[in-house]
Amino acid sequence: MEDNTENIFSRDRSGQTIRLDDPDYPRLFEVIKKALRVTAKLNTLVTDDLQEINTVFSELIGKKVDPTFFLIPPFHSDFGENISIGKNVFINHACTFMDRGGITIEDDVLIGPKVNLITTNHPVSPAARRATISNPIHIRKGAWIGVGATILPGVTVGENAIVAAGAVVSKNVPENTIVGGIPAKIIRSIDAF
Repeated sequence: MEDNTENIFSRDRSGQTIRLDDPDYPRLFEVIKKALRVTAKLNTLVTDDLQEINTVFSELIGKKVDPTFFLIPPFHSDFGENISIGKNVFINHACTFMDRGGITIEDDVLIGPKVNLITTNHPVSPAARRATISNPIHIRKGAWIGVGATILPGVTVGENAIVAAGAVVSKNVPENTIVGGIPAKIIRSIDAF
């Protein structure tokens, strides 16, 4: 039985640097290739059958999504198996989820078109730059991510928060706030309305 604390998948999700010459990298690359196949399948469906879309998305993430989940393809993912989706989640078209670090989307979340959730980065050193470092993204209940927003590795978006269109979020977003800009900053509290 494999020691789960030492496999490449747990090392990747825990933020360790993963090099292309890691002896276990081929195992990681097999999941990446599966994601390429399944997202191609998802994005070439000729259907308006939401159940069929959900079935293929469930294949991508390796677990069944709730029937209230609603995705409009196309959708892109570099891994897929580290995505967790709650109930009543809506993901609009042309989103990209790079999920090697893990993406958790809680209930009642809205994700606008062309949103990027990116959990993987590269080391700063030019000598190590082909390696990757992954950190999770967590979108809490009731949050709304606006069109074209980008959420970077390690960010948590708080409950009921709003990320404005086009924002680049590099730091945690407090609950019940609206953030916007590059880099995203707090614009106001939702309670202020």
